[in-house]
Amino acid sequence: MAEIDIGMGKAGRLAYELSEVAILPNRRVRDTSDIDLSWQIDAFAFDLPLIASAMDSVVSPSSARELGRLGAAAALHLEGLWTRWEDPAPLVEEITQLPEEKVHRRLGELYGEAVKPELIRRRAAELREAGVVVVGAVTPQSATRLLGDIRAAELDVLVIQGTVVSAEHVARTGETLNLKRFVRELESPVLVGGCASYQAALHLMRTGAAGILVGVGAGAASSSRAVLGLGSGQATALADARAARMRHLDETGVYVHLIADGGMDTSGDLAAAIACGADAVMMGSPLSAATDSPGHGWSWGVGAGHPRLPRGGRTRVGTRGTTEEILIGPAVGHDGATNLFGALRKTMALTGHATLKDLQKAELVVGARR
Repeated sequence: MAEIDIGMGKAGRLAYELSEVAILPNRRVRDTSDIDLSWQIDAFAFDLPLIASAMDSVVSPSSARELGRLGAAAALHLEGLWTRWEDPAPLVEEITQLPEEKVHRRLGELYGEAVKPELIRRRAAELREAGVVVVGAVTPQSATRLLGDIRAAELDVLVIQGTVVSAEHVARTGETLNLKRFVRELESPVLVGGCASYQAALHLMRTGAAGILVGVGAGAASSSRAVLGLGSGQATALADARAARMRHLDETGVYVHLIADGGMDTSGDLAAAIACGADAVMMGSPLSAATDSPGHGWSWGVGAGHPRLPRGGRTRVGTRGTTEEILIGPAVGHDGATNLFGALRKTMALTGHATLKDLQKAELVVGARR
């Protein structure tokens, strides 16, 4: 892609957001009953290409059960309130009721409580008893320290997620996280991210990860772009990661899944993410808008509780319907914020693509801001 001169001696690439990308209809259409939205990570199959983001306002043992019933996966943050406090439900409710000037300090207090290994095991057991795929998430800084607890919890899938994740996380103090070694020490598949470039995606794929989270600062609950100046247009980041996957597949014969993480507010964004190369999406704030979500219309991530440099805060997203209505309908309104996967099914039918892999081959146009 051609670079654009920013000034003398400095150039940059043009990057596109998902809202600037549109899918061109094909020469054929299909019936919606012929559309297959399923995807699979390792031995675990899902009816919907969705992983609910590891946010306390989105995923609790109860909400994970409902998301699993609807055919999606849900990542419980193993450093969130559910593994720091015996009964965090009243604390989650408290966060939604706090006046704005008290939010950051209170989040710092709640997330300052130590993670308790016995709660990691207990929450995993609760998910397993609910009959859902047990997905847990940790930050790169804590992955090595929590390795024993992760193994004891017998997770089905582990997500290592940070603002930016590299193949080797180096620190002067504490243990260095070598992702290649870490991934190979676990029997369960590992998803790692985020990343936003071709080279970063390729390096993460070479660690042996089963999937890569694509997106830096793209989510509505994140302020990484404002605070740190990091990020890329999500459509461009996915296209770059798709190119890295093609190279990795050619070199090794191993297919690595791409999960679009953030930057999706509507069903049109979701369809564009798949067309740009994603196999599935990770969503947070849109699911916080469910009336039966833990956040009840409020959204925040674990990074919001950082004592010195929070990257995100409590955000009011409002309520739009139940989790079922947001995912599979019926739609409440015409803004693309509910019945997300019913709309994806319709997009695929109108463009003649029967599977998610087919939709990845769709022709795109840019500059078509919705």
